[in-house]
Amino acid sequence: MPRDPRTIGVVLGDDAPMLEIAVPERVFGLAVPGGPAFEVVAVPERPGPLTTSAGIRVSAPHPLEALDRAGMVIVPGWREPDRASAAPPVLEALLAAHADGAIVVGLCLGAFVLAEAGLLDGRRATTHWRHTADLAAGYPGVAVVDDALYVDEGTIVTSAGSAAGIDACLYLLRREHGAAVANAVARALVVAPQRTGGQAQFIERPVPEPPVGDAISDAVAYALAHLDDPRLDVARLAAAAHMSRRTFDRRFRQSTGVSPLRWLLTQRVLRAQHLLESTDLGVDAVARRSGFSDGVALRPHFRRLVGVPPQAYRNAFRAT
Repeated sequence: MPRDPRTIGVVLGDDAPMLEIAVPERVFGLAVPGGPAFEVVAVPERPGPLTTSAGIRVSAPHPLEALDRAGMVIVPGWREPDRASAAPPVLEALLAAHADGAIVVGLCLGAFVLAEAGLLDGRRATTHWRHTADLAAGYPGVAVVDDALYVDEGTIVTSAGSAAGIDACLYLLRREHGAAVANAVARALVVAPQRTGGQAQFIERPVPEPPVGDAISDAVAYALAHLDDPRLDVARLAAAAHMSRRTFDRRFRQSTGVSPLRWLLTQRVLRAQHLLESTDLGVDAVARRSGFSDGVALRPHFRRLVGVPPQAYRNAFRAT
């Protein structure tokens, strides 16, 4: 039986989060003017009712064999990686779908099911930021991307957690059926029409703290008290620690796991994030209070660490 690009197969597993398992049906199940009429086919990993992570029981109305006609197969979230493995028939169905030319998608922890099937070997992939390290450790053949909302590898797409699954599905709708359809669905869902896959997951990235009461911690405290001073550099931190620059670099790396310059830039960007969220200051003023000469100097470091420009970050995260 030929696969139908307008049939979306969704594999539901025991102990999966309810939000994630609802995403594909909400995105592809909405009828919009001028858009394709999708059939969303939900199948269970095993016969019988399933229990979500919230303890609510759900029943998928189609057997696993219904995936044989799906042009896209989505695993929308899954149980925690340390729980039971996916059932072998599920893995076989995913492999068969991909071999037949279907697009196979893993949303959030659904990426682990694709990895278990071997579909991510030699490919880039992402998952929820709490579990990117687990994915890399458990499946060394996967090139794990830890700072993206979703990753497109052609016939394989993976996404980060929860809301990023909506972003990935809207992206696939746009890629396969055009921007007008994707934008219409986004309007119906009242969500942003496009967040780029390369956008960071907006996780906090704390740097390990050095031991308290030694020269490195004194230098860290000095830096945090003077972040707004554009003259603050690694040489001044070394002087605050009463060390040579070379010794300070070595000791700082041993204590924190990163270079002093990288740590300092990260702290300045974190300060800028806080100011963008909590004040009305313009970007240039935010930059100066974070130790940059102006917004032009801030923007490349902010984009590299956060994934979007300062103003876009403010628009998304400004406290109301």
